[in-house]
Amino acid sequence: MANSLFKLTSLNLNGIRSATSKGLENWLAATAPDCICVQEVKAQAADIEGRFEQLAGLNGYFHFAEKKGYSGVGIYTRHAPSDVRIGYGSTEFDAEGRYVELRFDTPTRKRSIISSYFPSGSSGEDRQQAKFRFLAEFYPHLTQLKAEREFILCGDINIAHQEIDLKNWKGNKKNSGFLPEERAWMTQLLNEAGLVDVYRQLQPTATDTAYTWWSNRGQAYANNVGWRLDYHLATPALAVSAQTEAIYKTEKFSDHAPITVHYGFSL
Repeated sequence: MANSLFKLTSLNLNGIRSATSKGLENWLAATAPDCICVQEVKAQAADIEGRFEQLAGLNGYFHFAEKKGYSGVGIYTRHAPSDVRIGYGSTEFDAEGRYVELRFDTPTRKRSIISSYFPSGSSGEDRQQAKFRFLAEFYPHLTQLKAEREFILCGDINIAHQEIDLKNWKGNKKNSGFLPEERAWMTQLLNEAGLVDVYRQLQPTATDTAYTWWSNRGQAYANNVGWRLDYHLATPALAVSAQTEAIYKTEKFSDHAPITVHYGFSL
């Protein structure tokens, strides 16, 4: 890979302390991404201090949830941002630690890398309704941002968009993560708002190799009964430069697998 390429990874950690205890930092040192967007940090500022401000030489920026041991997102980067945005201005969801945006602006261009963790609705109807509220207010945020700057949003979206994005799609039509309303939201984001699902741009028909999350129940991981929940969503000008993708499954740092994309631009 040429040095000019931008290497971007996304991973739901299912707890930063847990993931690092399973070898994440050594893997980052070996793979050397420019940035890694992380979700479900499950830590507060005091937990990060003195231990997790940096990983493998990358500097971390975070949005913590107010509730302890819950949610939280971050971005580790080897490039100094020109600005850091914590939260997206939501009265309800900024308290849950779901959005951090690093801006890398120059006099001639505006670019952002975003780490976001969408709510899961799987725990009950209350949280499913919260998920719908999040989607309803996050959509205009993304469309407004797209009008102002180029960006790549990495995150655990908690939506499998198409039937090829999960193993048992027939049995999950009424389950959170594959509900018609959630899938329609993704379709609108791609077809009307004009964002690009970068993995599908590179791998339009992949099925079993596309999954990034597996339930801890039964033998889901061993049998590859998975879901594609982790995305790179990019504005077209950045998406067009995407060259290769990789979902890493040799080691298991979390119930999610890291997804990495090489882009043909530099910060």
